[in-house]
Amino acid sequence: MSQLILETMPKADYSSLFNDFVESEFFLIDGDSLLITCVCEASLKPGQSLHFFYLVERYLLDVISKGGQFAIVFFKDAEYAYFNVPQLLTLRTALILHLQKNTTIEVWTMFSNCLSEEWNICLEQSCPYFLILADEGLNDLQTHLFNFIIIQAWAAKVNIVLFSGQTSDILRLYAYFMQSSHEKQMFFKEYERVIMIVYKSLIRQLEKCRDTALTPLFGDLKFSDMEEEVCETVSLLQQLWPEGSDIRRVFCVTSCSLFLEMYHCYLENREKEKGASAETSEVKQKTDNCLTLKDVEDFCKLHCLSVAFLLHLPISQRARSRFITSHWIQDLKTVFKMKKWCEYFILSNVDMFESWSLNLLHLSDLSDEPLLKNIAFYYENENKKGLDLNVGDAIMKEYIYLWDTVSELVRKFDVGKAIPLRTTKVHFLEKKPSPIKGSSQETMPNLGFIPMSCNLVDEFTGDILKDLPFLKSDDPIVTSLVKHKEFDDLVHWHSHRPLSDDYDRTRANFEDKRDPRCLRDLQKYHVFQRFYGSSLESVPSKVITTQGPMPKKDCVKSKSTKETKAEIIRKENKKRLIAEEEQKEEQKWNALSFSIEEEMRKNLNSGMKKLEEFLKSCKSSSVKAQVERVGLQACLKAWKHHCQAEGETMKDLSIAVNMMKRIHSLLDKHSELLQEADQKLIARCLTYLGFYELADSLYPTQAATDDIKTKKKNKYSVGIGPARFQLQYMGQYLLREERKDPDPRVQDFIPDTWQRELLDVVDNYESAVIVAPTSSGKTYASYYCMEKVLKESDEGVVVYVAPTKALVNQVAATVENRYTKNMPAGASLCGVFTREYRQDVLNCQVLITVPACFEILLLAPHRQNWVKRIRYVIFDEVHCLGGEIGAEVWEHLLVMIRCPFLALSATISNPKHLTEFRPRWLQSVKRYWKQVDSTMEKRSVSERNAAARGTYHKDRAQARQSYKVRLVLYEERYNDLEKYLCSVRQGDVCFGHFHPCAALTTDHIEKYGFPSDLAFSPRESIQLYDTMCQVWKSWPQAQNLCPENFTQFKNKIVIKKLDARKYEESLKEEFTNWVKNGNEEEARMVLKKLHPDYHDHSGRMLDFFPRLVEKLREMDKLPALFFLFKLSTVEKCAENSCKFLEDKQEEKRPLKADKEAHTMANKLRKVRKSLEKQKIIGQKSSRRLDQSIMYEAEHNHLLKSLKKNLEIPKDCTYADQKAIDEEVIVGPTFTLGALVYYFGRSSSLQLVFKRVRFERKGDTLKRLARRGIGYHHGSMSAKEKQVVEILFRKGFIRVVTATGTLALGINMPCKSVVFAQNSVYLDALNYRQMSGRAGRRGQDLLGDIYFFDIPLPKIGKLIKSKVPELRGQFPLSISLILRLMLLATKADDLEDGKAKVLSVLRHSLLSFKQPRATDMLKLYFLYSLQFLVKEGYIDQEGNPTGFAGLVSHLHYHEPSNLVFVSFLVKGLFHKLCQPTSEGSKRFSEDVMEKLVLVLANLFGRKYIPAKFYEVNSKFYQSKVFLDDLPDDFSDALLEYNMQVTEDFASFLLIVSRLADMKQEYQLPLSKIEFTGKECEDSPLVSHLMNCKEGRVAVSPFVCLSGNFDVDLLNPGVPDHVILHTIGINQRQAPVLWPHRFDSQGRKMPLNAYALDFYKHGSLTGLVQDNRINQGEAYHLLKDFSLTIKSISVSLRELCENEEDNVVLAFEQLSTSFQEKFKLV
Repeated sequence: MSQLILETMPKADYSSLFNDFVESEFFLIDGDSLLITCVCEASLKPGQSLHFFYLVERYLLDVISKGGQFAIVFFKDAEYAYFNVPQLLTLRTALILHLQKNTTIEVWTMFSNCLSEEWNICLEQSCPYFLILADEGLNDLQTHLFNFIIIQAWAAKVNIVLFSGQTSDILRLYAYFMQSSHEKQMFFKEYERVIMIVYKSLIRQLEKCRDTALTPLFGDLKFSDMEEEVCETVSLLQQLWPEGSDIRRVFCVTSCSLFLEMYHCYLENREKEKGASAETSEVKQKTDNCLTLKDVEDFCKLHCLSVAFLLHLPISQRARSRFITSHWIQDLKTVFKMKKWCEYFILSNVDMFESWSLNLLHLSDLSDEPLLKNIAFYYENENKKGLDLNVGDAIMKEYIYLWDTVSELVRKFDVGKAIPLRTTKVHFLEKKPSPIKGSSQETMPNLGFIPMSCNLVDEFTGDILKDLPFLKSDDPIVTSLVKHKEFDDLVHWHSHRPLSDDYDRTRANFEDKRDPRCLRDLQKYHVFQRFYGSSLESVPSKVITTQGPMPKKDCVKSKSTKETKAEIIRKENKKRLIAEEEQKEEQKWNALSFSIEEEMRKNLNSGMKKLEEFLKSCKSSSVKAQVERVGLQACLKAWKHHCQAEGETMKDLSIAVNMMKRIHSLLDKHSELLQEADQKLIARCLTYLGFYELADSLYPTQAATDDIKTKKKNKYSVGIGPARFQLQYMGQYLLREERKDPDPRVQDFIPDTWQRELLDVVDNYESAVIVAPTSSGKTYASYYCMEKVLKESDEGVVVYVAPTKALVNQVAATVENRYTKNMPAGASLCGVFTREYRQDVLNCQVLITVPACFEILLLAPHRQNWVKRIRYVIFDEVHCLGGEIGAEVWEHLLVMIRCPFLALSATISNPKHLTEFRPRWLQSVKRYWKQVDSTMEKRSVSERNAAARGTYHKDRAQARQSYKVRLVLYEERYNDLEKYLCSVRQGDVCFGHFHPCAALTTDHIEKYGFPSDLAFSPRESIQLYDTMCQVWKSWPQAQNLCPENFTQFKNKIVIKKLDARKYEESLKEEFTNWVKNGNEEEARMVLKKLHPDYHDHSGRMLDFFPRLVEKLREMDKLPALFFLFKLSTVEKCAENSCKFLEDKQEEKRPLKADKEAHTMANKLRKVRKSLEKQKIIGQKSSRRLDQSIMYEAEHNHLLKSLKKNLEIPKDCTYADQKAIDEEVIVGPTFTLGALVYYFGRSSSLQLVFKRVRFERKGDTLKRLARRGIGYHHGSMSAKEKQVVEILFRKGFIRVVTATGTLALGINMPCKSVVFAQNSVYLDALNYRQMSGRAGRRGQDLLGDIYFFDIPLPKIGKLIKSKVPELRGQFPLSISLILRLMLLATKADDLEDGKAKVLSVLRHSLLSFKQPRATDMLKLYFLYSLQFLVKEGYIDQEGNPTGFAGLVSHLHYHEPSNLVFVSFLVKGLFHKLCQPTSEGSKRFSEDVMEKLVLVLANLFGRKYIPAKFYEVNSKFYQSKVFLDDLPDDFSDALLEYNMQVTEDFASFLLIVSRLADMKQEYQLPLSKIEFTGKECEDSPLVSHLMNCKEGRVAVSPFVCLSGNFDVDLLNPGVPDHVILHTIGINQRQAPVLWPHRFDSQGRKMPLNAYALDFYKHGSLTGLVQDNRINQGEAYHLLKDFSLTIKSISVSLRELCENEEDNVVLAFEQLSTSFQEKFKLV
């Protein structure tokens, strides 16, 4: 069991736990693991309970603030683990009580153990996603208990998260995540009986430990006896203090009195034992060594005095307490054990005080052992030496009151008086040379910033500079600033030389356009891009011509109302063209009508599909109306025939649905063309359906027809009212509200009102945040914007920022396919810039890029002229602003751009906070730029008038620019989404409808109402109404909300989607009223009835994946996307589905089919040779001509037969062969495999497949594609992903398994979306992004969502949870500030550069969310400058110096980039990189491996849980654990770290003035205050609490354990040591500690994946030994390889010596590593 857990640990994902969840994931925290984790914290001293509770609350508050929804569980059996450490037993009991009584956290204490039936039931009902647990306990027994919890949790499909190695930032909590799997569940099932036996044995052993621990202390007294003693003590106390009291007083007097009585009994028992064993001198000698009762009385007096201190001193005063380092004497061990047991018995029976007024507020502050030591030290040492200090009246009075109560509670003997405190001479503390740890400022760095003379610094931080301490110019720190000149002179390097930026270094596609080969490749690229683009949308390419800036439409005024002759001619021509088009369409219909009508007679559904296909292509309204009439008549005939044949049995309502669809279309779209005969026909149809009132309202009939109605009623009627029929059976066909007036700006379709608003935004040069559902058409504004800029000039640029490379490639292909423009020489229409490659970046008009690359261009000092050409920036998927990786980059881009922008997203929960409500972040940014532009314009009027052409355009664009930021919200999806649950019953996959209300609870509705984006389909509204009627028979509103009586539906033949939405809102409002107005029980019953019938499957659900796909095919629910979250599972499921189809075909295939195919292939080869021979000889005679014709005929016959033989049956593939036209291609050789490969291939398929012929997964993807299957994940190459995307969009591939790579904007709409695997990444945001793919606009009127192997509670939470709000990250880093300083001082336009830098510094989203953070960010900016000046990267004027370029170039890897340069400057790399022999340019493998070791310690840091050190596994290829740095590098790193730590500690002391001390004196979660008036009348208090200095930046709660500011200099100081309200923590310090320790003080090893790969070159080895999954390993190695290459290029540019050893070594390493990586 332990081995299984150890084996799983290194495979654990280290990821964000909540992943942007808001009230979406419920999880559990093991209370004992939380306790152990906090107790093991290095800063906590034993016996300091308040500091311990502060640690617990800091952790829990951090989890809650990040969106955590959890309960804490304490198992009863877990108590056994503490019987040898009773002080923790007391702490545990106090913790449980505190969490229950003083916080709102849910605490579970009712379960005996993790193997109990009750616990299993609870897990099934609550369905927690994970359990946070410690991997190691205080002892082996507790570790075993934790292992049982892990194994049982996995068996219950609950994942495990480790406390070990957790880290946290502003928004997220990162931890090791160990997934439950089928293998682990089977392990528990297989060994369940053994596990139960072992567990019971362990508990029996622990029970014996308890008895062993109690007997020496309490003799024959058992647990029950001790409880009786407690009961008597409490009863007596209630008589003494009838008015009640505070827990601290009660706990003090009851524990002391009980302890004294128990100790008295203990001494008596020892006396008896001594008498019985007097003959044994050894025993006598041992038992004599014991404290007397008087000694113990004195100790209890000191304890009572310490409690009096707690009651009267605020924490501000207690935090100044000196700290005594002496230990208690050995004889006190027994005393402490017994006292802690007594305290435990008191607390565990606190429910005895229920009938008494007991204030439990201060359960967290029951004891303070460091304070007790402080008091004891005074009375044992200082007081005896003559220092007699007054305690103070209040404290003395409290102490006497407590001791007198103790005296009265002790019944077995008389207790001494309160005064004097000490009556014996025993010293409780051991003697030590320097026992007092006081504050010391000697080792703290000088407080003060290095003075700087820089305008940028003054402008940003000017308001706080006057209040800050600065160093004088002659200060040693200032005079000893680092200079890099010595290094340059030593090795002939130019550290100050400007480096090429990331743009220059990115591989350029088709750079040498004079090379014919390059030109040919470029042509191929553009051909494929257009083909790729055509697969994305069916929009014809548009030729763009430059027209100059267009005037605003509202400014255009007609000079004359009279039409010109040209206009009249134009109108006449247009009319004539329309008439001709109409005539052509009428002729087309006349030609097709007979066949379609015939098809409808034979098969109505098939005929209707053909009729609707014609209607889609037809533009003439009159022809459409004529076609609809024909369709309606056919439906009426079919309905009559069907009803006559079926009688009153089950009717096929699809005919009635088709009839109503035709009626809807005629009445809504062609009403102006309807004649009386048409109305009569429609009325007749309505009558036949049983909708008599609607028929009469349309075409009133005579009373004589009433008897006809009666006859028809039973025979033809659908049996329900028209409103219910339309909602229940026609929901997806209900007409949407669409505008009919065309917009001259849009040619392809008629835009909705909100889309017109987007066009207005672009026309007015405004900015906008656009929030609309997936597939709603919001992207159209982006292309309209591009077109507008392309038409205006040849210089303006639109930048399209997409979050992923896949989306960049997709948008680039779309642009290439949409637009063609005759560009000037050297210019291009579309460019691409990603980290891997770039093309036409600076000479294009539409640049498609990722955020990090756009940031490179904006921050590049010498790219500013290009930046000024930007007219618009489009941010797609802007919700990434709140994402986990790169969110700060999105933030920088939004505040740096001067031009208008469009920010698109489907999932932002708080868009109004960005644009409308205060603080209006984006609007304030635009206001800033308006002010900057105005100022700059005033300064440069004369310069602008004389400016060049490019600048002229810029100014003109700026003059037109509006600085307004609009919010465009559109919440209505075009298609409804319906959800289904998949379950396995009797070996088959079944589906059950999941009503959205099933996700809700009455509590949720009462608190939050219905979620704003929780929509019903019309039939789901009917289902809710029917259930409400069923539950509450006398429901007053039943008639009003009956579909036939509802106001919006009354007498309406055509019910529209908007009407159904109003009905839905009315139902929701009424149901909410049920909950709020006293009908909660009825509401609960409704939700229960709507809950789906779900059968959980005990086996591996993914085994049924192929059957699931097959079922969806049978139900016509393909194409479908299947979302899974493990890369290996994505590929495996696709492979399994393919194998399922192959096996199915194999079963059908005749036994002799393969042999026949071989025979035919051989014949075909011979015939082909004969044909070729005939062609060579030539056709000179009729005989040969006849032979040639014969061979040709035989060839065609064989080819046809062979094709038929090898053809995949339709039911053995999901591919739609019609989607891509077939074109048979036969290769020169005719093996069976080749023929299978070629048959069924088309030219389009050839073009697509050719893209992946050299890719890793190319052959696999082609094999899967032939079966209509594909997969898509992040570890695939761009070409591989494109193949799957294109074929899926073309409709050839209809089944795709994918990870979240398809969640971000990739255009892959489908009919169904299946969530087939649970994961922490399946959160509220990703659920909405992924489910939005379902329902193809224009193809599917309804989208289906399926949940397969997703727990029911998780489904509910996904559906009802809100999308997370956008929250700001910590926006600054040392490297960013260096890059900003480079821009501010080296930009081509210094004023513009400075404006951009100030915008980044002033407009962080964090400071807008937390205004107090502004000053903190200013101070951090100053600290960063101080660091950069000290390290020699900038001078005191802010100018870059030294290796600033190299540091900024490696900004991805802070702080490793800073450490790397420090190693370089110290000459360590020159010392290491020595060639094999003098004069040689090659380096030994030993040198290369050491170099990789150093780089892996800097740039390849991936930690493994500390527990994995214990694993007994054999490693076959890898070493797995990374060695430490070589000694000289290690020493240099320590020197660097200590210097940085000193500076950062000094910075913390300065920034601590921003702390909110009122909050710092509260417990973070419970908000219990420890404030009050300081005690000033006690000289003793002043003496003991004399550390007024040295505790400025440390939390007052942490100070209670004797921590000082100097402790901030220690390696790896945890964040909770620092004041939490200043908003700064240790993560912002640019240190790189070589070793990291977890919360229990264990060293966490680094994974040696980079070095191991360099040695053996095997990806499989990394998977097998290093326990990294293949996809992650590939990404890690790719990043490491890119880093080495980047360093190599940088060093070559900086060094003028061609033969420098360091440069040569890095070049050799870069080449070697890349060669090995390419072989993967």
